[in-house]
Amino acid sequence: MNSLLPVAPLLGLIAMVMSLWHLVPLAVSIGLADGAAHAFAQSMAINSAAGYVLWLATRRFRQDLKPRDGITLVVFAWVGGAAFATVPLLLSIPGLSFTDAYFESVAGLTASGGTVLTGLDRLPPSINVWRAELQWLGGLGILVLAVAILPLLGLGGRQIYRAEMPGPMKDARMTPRIKETAKALWTVYVVLTALCLLAYWAAGMGWIDALVHAFTTMGLGGFSSHDASIGYFESPAIEAVAIVFMLVAGINFATHFIAWRGRSIAAYRKDPEATTYLFLLSASVLLIGGYLWAHEVYPDLATSIRYAAFNTISIATTTGYSTTDYGIWPSFAPLWLLFLGTFAACSGSTGGGIRMIRAIVLYRQIYRDMVRMLHPNAITPVKVAGQVIPGRTIFGVLAFFFAWVATLVVASLLLAGSGLPPLTALSAAVASLCNIGPGLHEVGPAANFANLSDAQIWICTATMLLGRLEIFTVLILFTPAYWRT
Repeated sequence: MNSLLPVAPLLGLIAMVMSLWHLVPLAVSIGLADGAAHAFAQSMAINSAAGYVLWLATRRFRQDLKPRDGITLVVFAWVGGAAFATVPLLLSIPGLSFTDAYFESVAGLTASGGTVLTGLDRLPPSINVWRAELQWLGGLGILVLAVAILPLLGLGGRQIYRAEMPGPMKDARMTPRIKETAKALWTVYVVLTALCLLAYWAAGMGWIDALVHAFTTMGLGGFSSHDASIGYFESPAIEAVAIVFMLVAGINFATHFIAWRGRSIAAYRKDPEATTYLFLLSASVLLIGGYLWAHEVYPDLATSIRYAAFNTISIATTTGYSTTDYGIWPSFAPLWLLFLGTFAACSGSTGGGIRMIRAIVLYRQIYRDMVRMLHPNAITPVKVAGQVIPGRTIFGVLAFFFAWVATLVVASLLLAGSGLPPLTALSAAVASLCNIGPGLHEVGPAANFANLSDAQIWICTATMLLGRLEIFTVLILFTPAYWRT
């Protein structure tokens, strides 16, 4: 219990800050008179009161965080934050169980596109704004944003950053201090979100729809205010806006910041992760488009490319939007989309999965081992962007990959054992672990997670959290050594 005391006051502060984010949907609810204002007002009061009581009771234990404290804070903030985020949903959606509300909140904060809600078009607009806002906050991580806003440098901000930021090279920072780094990320994120909102509005969306989809596009979350997702609009212009900003959000935000600061696109050309990402997605769009045309799924090549481009980029970046039920495409296409979703998004982006940088390191390690089989005495270091990757980093990537595969296998077996068909179970596990959202068949884009049992919902919820926090951050809490003084 003593190990939790240093992070308790910060958890209280996070709960109070989270209550402030209710102001956006509250304003929407009051402005549109959609009947949900009471839910947000009560939720604000509950969040604020609980956070203040926790902070007041534990503030005397406030101290600099050790690395293990940063990990504890990240996990408890995500788990607790999702619980607090359920309150507006429970108060405004009749018959919604806590299990379903918690799944929806976790899907929001982990920027996963899976949902248990139906009739999204009939929900109060403010509830859809709240769901979208959760994904926006979850995109870069509520803790990174908190570090940028709150004066937490004296409380071990670097440890939070290391535990929360994705990717194998967590010490690579854009500025010398964590506070400035987080502020830089936050600034780029806000500016791009504003541009995305304006672009959606210019393409024909109403302001509320534009706000919802700007939040969930930049967060690569995929929640929509319509059951038919982006397909509801039947607009090539809106699809084009989504494609551009999904691609942008799937690139490392450090690269965006460097390009912005240098007023040059050279940063993208020099980033092997970004160039590989863009090449792979471009090639996949052409591959899937040609495949759909060859199988006469659509009447012409242009239409095939249109649907292939949107849905390939959506799933590869782990956004989870859809414009059609790609689950009924010939089997190679949806499986290739899910495969891309496991690794295509860049580290330091708002996407999920293994991340492109890890895939690059794995590929180059495999290639090095094959070269050594032919030339045992050859000196062939693994390099990325001209820099030698330390053996410790390579080992960490291999360990993460093993843990990721093991987690996927366990989640798939649990879902299959609970009654889901094997392919549905596997796709639900992949979609949850990679924070994609929709899977295939019963959990595909034409359906959702609403028909799953409570046990299956909790399995997917836990898997989403493991995926978003990159597995080790959560699993380490279950080791005796972690809690040993």
